[in-house]
Amino acid sequence: MNTRKLVLLTLIALLIAGFFAFDLGQYLNLAALKEQQGALNQRVAEGPMLAAGLFFVLYVLVTGLSLPGAAIMTLVAGALFGLLGGTVLVSFASTLGATLAMLISRFLLRDWVEARFGQRLASFDQGIEREGAAFLFALRLVPVFPFFLINLGMGLTRLPARTYWWVSQIGMLPGTLVYVNAGRELGQLDSLAGILSPGLLGAFVLLGVLPLVSRKLLELVKARKVYAGWVKPKAFDRNMIVIGAGSGGLVSAYIAAAVKAKVTLIEKHQMGGDCLNTGCVPSKALIRSAKLAHEMGKAEQLGFRAVKPEVDFAAVMQRVQRVVAAIEPHDSVERYSGLGVEVLQGEAKITSPWTVEVNGQTLSTRAIVIATGARPLVPKIAGIELVTPLTSDNVWDLREQPQRLLVLGGGPIGCELAQAFQRLGSSVTQVEMTERLLIREDPEASQAVMASLRQDGVDLCLQHKAVRFEIIEGQQHLVCLNLADDSEVAIAFDQVLFALGRVANVKGFGAEQLQLALRSNGTLEVDEYLATRFPNIFAVGDVTGPYQFTHTSSHQAWYAAVNGLFGGFKRFKVDYRVIPWATFTDPEVARVGLNEQDARAQGIACEVTRFGIDDLDRAIADDAASGYIKLLTVPGKDRILGVTIVGEHAGDLIAEYVAAMKHGHGLNKVLGTIHIYPTLAEANKAVAGEWKRAHAPQTVLRWVARFHQWRRGGKQADQAVVAE
Repeated sequence: MNTRKLVLLTLIALLIAGFFAFDLGQYLNLAALKEQQGALNQRVAEGPMLAAGLFFVLYVLVTGLSLPGAAIMTLVAGALFGLLGGTVLVSFASTLGATLAMLISRFLLRDWVEARFGQRLASFDQGIEREGAAFLFALRLVPVFPFFLINLGMGLTRLPARTYWWVSQIGMLPGTLVYVNAGRELGQLDSLAGILSPGLLGAFVLLGVLPLVSRKLLELVKARKVYAGWVKPKAFDRNMIVIGAGSGGLVSAYIAAAVKAKVTLIEKHQMGGDCLNTGCVPSKALIRSAKLAHEMGKAEQLGFRAVKPEVDFAAVMQRVQRVVAAIEPHDSVERYSGLGVEVLQGEAKITSPWTVEVNGQTLSTRAIVIATGARPLVPKIAGIELVTPLTSDNVWDLREQPQRLLVLGGGPIGCELAQAFQRLGSSVTQVEMTERLLIREDPEASQAVMASLRQDGVDLCLQHKAVRFEIIEGQQHLVCLNLADDSEVAIAFDQVLFALGRVANVKGFGAEQLQLALRSNGTLEVDEYLATRFPNIFAVGDVTGPYQFTHTSSHQAWYAAVNGLFGGFKRFKVDYRVIPWATFTDPEVARVGLNEQDARAQGIACEVTRFGIDDLDRAIADDAASGYIKLLTVPGKDRILGVTIVGEHAGDLIAEYVAAMKHGHGLNKVLGTIHIYPTLAEANKAVAGEWKRAHAPQTVLRWVARFHQWRRGGKQADQAVVAE
């Protein structure tokens, strides 16, 4: 720290220490000031300019040093200087003090914070540069945080001081006026009987309703600005239009119909979206067939003669389609029409904040929900025109099994399909740029999956970067750069499957014309209510993220539907506190909340408790005695921060911990719940028991041991029992 910063910090520390050491706060409370009101009024009358000047300086010091008492001083300003004088004094003094506090924070802390959290701060700075004034105005007009926190926090940004000044001046004015008015009314009290006067009661009512009125006013100003240039219909054909019939769209439409709103659901392709047709459902059907092939290979371990499964790949893929067809009625046009949803097949285009065009017809609506999903990412690798890429969209069209399958990507989709195809008889090579698969999971979980894939025969090429496709001697090859030694490796294949993530579908339905903002990852930007820049247009599911899971799309859909239909009365912020997910490899990897690597990266203190599933009776009986449960808890407490489960049916077992975290239940509640024996679910209780044993009150137990020894009638303590 340089000398100037040290001097300033020392001066501020001395001033603050003096404030508390001399208990100056006792003079900044309503009772003390009321006692001195007569004397203070006399001094103001004798020298109004001097009194105003001293008050101004004191107010600036209190706010600039973030000391308690600014609210009381605002009331005092009304009592001593009246409504007009008090408002002028406080308005300029509070703005000057706030700006001073902001500049002090910037001078002392900005460089340190930038050096430590530069990457995170950069994105925040970009947002402040784009909408800093509007953001600050919202905080000032509707204070979400105490003003001193706003001053300190905004000092860490690059918002210009002059902008901070004038926005604060305007934004704090309504609150200042209301507080000064309340102080003026309080100053006129001569006895407690006056507390019921209409003027004072009205002042307190204004204090109470100010945040609500301010919030509504801010919303109206924002809406007027964002809707400028658009003509709003005087009447609407529908309450809601939903674009996209995947998980998020279906649930949004279902909820709207359930509350008797008139809702139209528009789908240009297949009802059910990716999950039903190309994602969750077909992949799990394929995994089931692959699992049977693998189980048959373990026949001898289960007491049977060796069996070599003969896979009919075409029949397996036909079964996949039968499973899709069996589930299809759940998401069909007929079902949703029966629920009261108008379903239209066609390509939707939003033509204004309240109108959608489909099949040549323009429909008007009060609210729109965008649920257009995402598509597989196929990067532009050199020579890609030489191959026919497979993705999670078209791999289900295969009827001839690829003998050599190349899988690009080490995420959940890549791992699931690589293992399934290998178990069905393909020779699979999986290429991943990073040093391990499932990079979002703990290394221990990744290692368990990688060991299983290798045992199945998958050739893992980690730290390999795809460079180009080539045809070498009539065969397709992918040339990779081995990042470990910078050498090039050519991998031969018959089919290549891209599993490199998904890209949000943000084009073709009018988002560009409405200038809906996109995040850096290409997803639609929404606020905490899932609204886009237009308060009546919402987005859910893969098109907005942040989680591209079917169950989070459904979760978001409730918020979008309710906010779209009833947002004028009450809006709900989407809750992402407890989001579980699972990768359906063998072993499965399921997770909710923090894992160990995330906790370490975020600097969150936690205790780790582990239970090996190989010690569970049912797992041993099922020949599934591998995997573990890892719990993260608050140090010394049973509050759950996160759980990772690796093993058979991990995706099912995690549900108990999802419910516990959602409803605030700790490990003691889990431990006190009866679990059926013998089941895999007993593992959840077992790991809670491990935590309990680690936190057993040893001192109490030693005294209890002595008590039992005394009850047995012994004269000497049993040293074996009471030993440390």
